Amino acid sequence: MIDQEWVHDSITLKGEEVPLKIGYLPQVDLKYFPENPRIYSILSFGDAEPTQEEIEDVLIKREHVKQLIHSIKANGGLTDPIFVQDHTIVVFEGNSRLAAYRVLANQDPIRWGKIKCKILPMDLTEDKIFSLLGEYHIIGKQDWAPYEEAGYLYRRHTYYRTDVGLMARDLGLSVQKIKHLIEVYSLMRSHGDENVSRWSYYDEFLKSRKIKQCREQYPEFEKVVVTKIKSGEISRAADIRDYLPKIAESGKKIIGGFVSGKLNFQDALDHASSGGIDKNYYIKINKFRTWLVTPEVMDDIIETIDPFSKKILYEFKKIKAGIEHLEKKMT
Repeated sequence: MIDQEWVHDSITLKGEEVPLKIGYLPQVDLKYFPENPRIYSILSFGDAEPTQEEIEDVLIKREHVKQLIHSIKANGGLTDPIFVQDHTIVVFEGNSRLAAYRVLANQDPIRWGKIKCKILPMDLTEDKIFSLLGEYHIIGKQDWAPYEEAGYLYRRHTYYRTDVGLMARDLGLSVQKIKHLIEVYSLMRSHGDENVSRWSYYDEFLKSRKIKQCREQYPEFEKVVVTKIKSGEISRAADIRDYLPKIAESGKKIIGGFVSGKLNFQDALDHASSGGIDKNYYIKINKFRTWLVTPEVMDDIIETIDPFSKKILYEFKKIKAGIEHLEKKMT
């Protein structure tokens, strides 16, 4: 610790009063906390722990950090100090604020050289650390994205074996809500999708009972849907919510075509919406025939000039040959 006057205070964590000190530390000496859910959600898919440089490089590019830079600069400092562990100087809470300070320090190292901190004891348990984070971000500020909030719950439950019921009581969330968040997070991890912006796709995917029943009956359904989410073929989370359940309950023929790749998302939806593949074919053919034989369309085709008149005649011959082939097969 640097030699200075510290203000002594305490914070209540897990029903206990934890002593802390409030003062200023050189921001250059502090370390990011890799286990912080915001950092973990960004850099969690690698096997090795991210370096301090990797963490900072990612954080300073985040939009919320860019906003913090302007806010801190306009205010002349922090309104809410960061939480730092004594001796290790790891920042448990406030990693984004630290990143913002370092950007400002690059512009003016003297003005932004020291940052206001709340120093927590070195022997603070993991359980109390995560309780602190939950108090700030789930009960309090609500500034974590759903993916980050779910990552926090996932790690507390999976790695620290915290009971879901206990987390529900601590955080004021329902057991069902916590289980759903953990399940969505686990699904994204299992498919290696680290795109935080796609959280809502998986959220909607796991909400639907119709989709759940289809997943149980067709094991490949989930993998196919995830592939289409990643590729952009399913371009909105609303498509998962509004349209995928129609495919999921459409029947063996359509679902089989969708899972096998014979039908893309839109084709499967068209077939499902029209009542089936057979009916869908009829509707398409009927629409084409109705359009083709209207007097206005026929007059326009007759009056078409070269070279398109010859191209149209060529297409008609191909259509005629196809129709004759179908007639022989169907009669």
